[in-house]
Amino acid sequence: MELWTLGELAERVETALADYPGQVNGRVRAVPDRRAIRWYTTIGLVDRPAEMRGRTALYSRRHLLQLVAIKRRQAQGHTLAQIQAELAGATDESLQPIAALIADPPRPTAETPQPTAETLQPSRSRFWTDRPMPTPDPAGTAEFVTAIRLADGVTVVLDRAADTTTPDPARLAAAAAPLLAELARQRLLPRPSGDET
Repeated sequence: MELWTLGELAERVETALADYPGQVNGRVRAVPDRRAIRWYTTIGLVDRPAEMRGRTALYSRRHLLQLVAIKRRQAQGHTLAQIQAELAGATDESLQPIAALIADPPRPTAETPQPTAETLQPSRSRFWTDRPMPTPDPAGTAEFVTAIRLADGVTVVLDRAADTTTPDPARLAAAAAPLLAELARQRLLPRPSGDET
């Protein structure tokens, strides 16, 4: 399994999203930078790093799939809450059609020309002036989702549309201990990095 640093992952995401039209409301970056990737990880939208080497976090193709899928959904007008609810626990196989990545994306190189404002689609040059498309909201209320990572590969997503109570992650983790034990017994939890047998 090929692993990348955060900077290398960000470069691969940018290469994979060369055709990305941007989010319909233009309020977020077209391509996630390192800070955005870290934030997505913090809120449970993207998995934690596949491996740590000292203080260096390493990421895999799954992370690339997740990030590209997020941006493709944003381009369709979905909110992060909607994307989080849809992609929580998604397998690589279910992420692939959303991300629409080729089997082996090209590696960014010094020789690869980087997109400039002139080479991007003309509509992207002033994307912030475009009127946002309305997001469907049949109930008339904003949708909030909270995700709490209980263990590697196990994230609880809570629909928070009507509740403003802040969950206690420690109590939820303690209550989920039997579930985590059963998942481990059935070998449904990811193996710790380095454990390939």
